[in-house]
Amino acid sequence: MLRIDDLTYRIAGRTVLEGATVHVPAGHKVGVVGRNGAGKTTLLRLIGGEAQADGGDIRARRGARIATLAQEAPGGSQSLTECVLAADEERSVLLAEAETAEDPTRIAEIHQRLADIDAHGAPARTARILAGLGFSAEAQERPLDEFSGGWRMRVALARVLFVAPDLLLLDEPTNYLDLEGAIWLEGFLARYPYTLMIVSHDRVMLNKVADSILHVENQGLRLYRGGYDQFEAERRQRLELQEKARNKQEAQRKRMQAFVDRFRAQATKARQAQSRLKMLERLTPIAAVMEDRAIDLVLPEPEPLAPPILALDGVAVGYGAGPPVLSGLDLRLDMDDRVALLGRNGNGKTTLARLLAGELPAGAGKLHRTSKLRVGHFAQHQIDALDPEATAYQHMARRFPDLPEAQVRARIGAFGFAQDQANVVAEALSGGERARLVLALIAAERPHLLILDEPTNHLDVDTRQSLIQALNAFPGGVVLISHDRHLVELVADRLWLVADGGVRSFDGDMADYRALVLSEGRSGPTTDGNGTPLSSDERKQARRRRAEKRRDLAPLRIAARTAEREVDRLSREKATLEAELARGAGDGEAMATRYKRLAELDAALAAAETHWLAAEEAVQEATG
Repeated sequence: MLRIDDLTYRIAGRTVLEGATVHVPAGHKVGVVGRNGAGKTTLLRLIGGEAQADGGDIRARRGARIATLAQEAPGGSQSLTECVLAADEERSVLLAEAETAEDPTRIAEIHQRLADIDAHGAPARTARILAGLGFSAEAQERPLDEFSGGWRMRVALARVLFVAPDLLLLDEPTNYLDLEGAIWLEGFLARYPYTLMIVSHDRVMLNKVADSILHVENQGLRLYRGGYDQFEAERRQRLELQEKARNKQEAQRKRMQAFVDRFRAQATKARQAQSRLKMLERLTPIAAVMEDRAIDLVLPEPEPLAPPILALDGVAVGYGAGPPVLSGLDLRLDMDDRVALLGRNGNGKTTLARLLAGELPAGAGKLHRTSKLRVGHFAQHQIDALDPEATAYQHMARRFPDLPEAQVRARIGAFGFAQDQANVVAEALSGGERARLVLALIAAERPHLLILDEPTNHLDVDTRQSLIQALNAFPGGVVLISHDRHLVELVADRLWLVADGGVRSFDGDMADYRALVLSEGRSGPTTDGNGTPLSSDERKQARRRRAEKRRDLAPLRIAARTAEREVDRLSREKATLEAELARGAGDGEAMATRYKRLAELDAALAAAETHWLAAEEAVQEATG
């Protein structure tokens, strides 16, 4: 389907790709991964013909239709359905010609071609795609201009999915989707019958959809078979083998060089020394493993607060004098809570987040907030609200004008902004870098509660993993809104479903929620194991049994996650203490105290690890 040979591309003198070569067979689904700025989007633009290479060759199968996700949202007065149908230009032209054609032969050709492309089934396909992306039947007939930019980007995605090209190029298609839309898209792409190349940092999506991973690294391309987890394991093994081979070669080189240095002046050994010298010259060096260092995000620890830090009793919330968006809210948050909000866009997740952050007042009921509570709220609009002419350092210095320069740089350095990058203006930063800057500004306030609304949209896989580790080590509370299931699964202990004007606990995990979304709200099997239909009472009993099992599992999973965090906390304290002992700072009494504490930590860590393993085994046993 696609062959790339010796591809070279430069931007403003900087080489993005050089000598890159890869072959993508027809029908393959390829996940394109790599660090921010590695050239993933550039590669798709080159394949789609939106940019011209400086060297090399890109060839697609003759006659293949290539389509890419538009970067600008469509607009106009036409309805969503009309906009999507118009994406199939051939269908539109044939339908228009069918209205005016008079030649019977041509009329027959037109109708045959319309049948071949299933033109009459197109409205139904359009409705299914738009519904999957979150548009109701009523919304599908409304004009485009009535929708926000984010919702119109969903229409752009619907257009390219509707066209169903031979080679579909998608660049971060889930950035404008909620969790439910991402789950639907995952299923759609897994069934896509043609060739797909998708740039994504969503490892769950890549594991479910991709059968190959194309890694953009060091200005080159390397194709791996399998999903993201298989790619990660294979790449790690390859790098380990490469480093071992390099070390072995370096040892060989040193032995030969030592022989040459010692014996080249001796007549009896001169010929052998010269032979080894020639071998040294022919020995092609094996490159050292030069990996970009992953950014280690650090969230500062706030002082503890007595529980609950937030409590809602019959609270309602809305905007202005209109009806409440959510009502009857009976919720509680403590500092050790990890909560993810589920529910389709428009159900009130952002409204709830703003209420918890103190940005919206409670319209009814009672809301108790601890007086010393500090809340850090990450929202997408904050990235766009950064001063484009100010550097990362200047943003932090403005937030904390009394801090000395060294402390300001330390706070942004904890989020990956080293000396040089700290002096780059926000306008020149990538989307991921701007997201990290907003997170750094929020974390610098040492919040007790973090409310994160789609924090990973612009972050690469490694930075997402670092954020997961930072959140799990964070001793404060966390409320998540995210379509990144990997993030939700590894961070959240509890799930709250925002739907039907209220909020309730969801008794299940992300796999249960995915099944619920894909079944469009229908829960449970409709037949028994032999295909015999179940009665209404039998389906109710099956749902009840599954709900009881989920409730039994919930405390076991929370216990395992709590034990894991305790192991992380003790490990960090031990590492810090060992570093202090290595420096030898302090008098004899201080050193003795540290050694005593180290012994205590060793014992506590061993006990915590035993407890963690037991908790994980209990979960495994309960889930079978």
